Amino acid sequence: MQEDAVRKVRAALDAGGCGDIKIKITEETIFTVEDASKAVGAPAEEILKSLVFLVDERPILVLMSGANRVDARAVGREAKGKKVRMATPEYVSGNFGFKVGGVPPVGYSARMPALLDEDLFRYPVVWSAAGTEHAFFPIKPERLLELTDGVKAAIKKTGPCN
Repeated sequence: MQEDAVRKVRAALDAGGCGDIKIKITEETIFTVEDASKAVGAPAEEILKSLVFLVDERPILVLMSGANRVDARAVGREAKGKKVRMATPEYVSGNFGFKVGGVPPVGYSARMPALLDEDLFRYPVVWSAAGTEHAFFPIKPERLLELTDGVKAAIKKTGPCN
């Protein structure tokens, strides 16, 4: 299943005109933002968190800077929905074939809406999981926006408990 997950990401990158992007495999885990930061040698802000949320039971891809937390209310506003919750790991694995720690921004059997944290665009490159907790790739945020047909959005939690 792990190799299949990376193949799905590779196929999606190729189909999206991103064949030049190389997927890298590491012995180290990229399971958490901290792990990924060490493995790729980039600060947490440049690590891409790919999260699946359910908005009125419809899956939405939420792509965040590793340093930020998601504001679920902002996701609901952007997605024009009322009930918002993060999908369970079982939902993501069962419906899309990706396990937590390796959830990518691409490679899904059906396109789903994508919201991209506006802070991602502060960096020339962000580092994304490529289907497993040992596979990753670099991508420019603008290219990620095009590839996911996403929307740049203010979806991070702000305030003293960020």
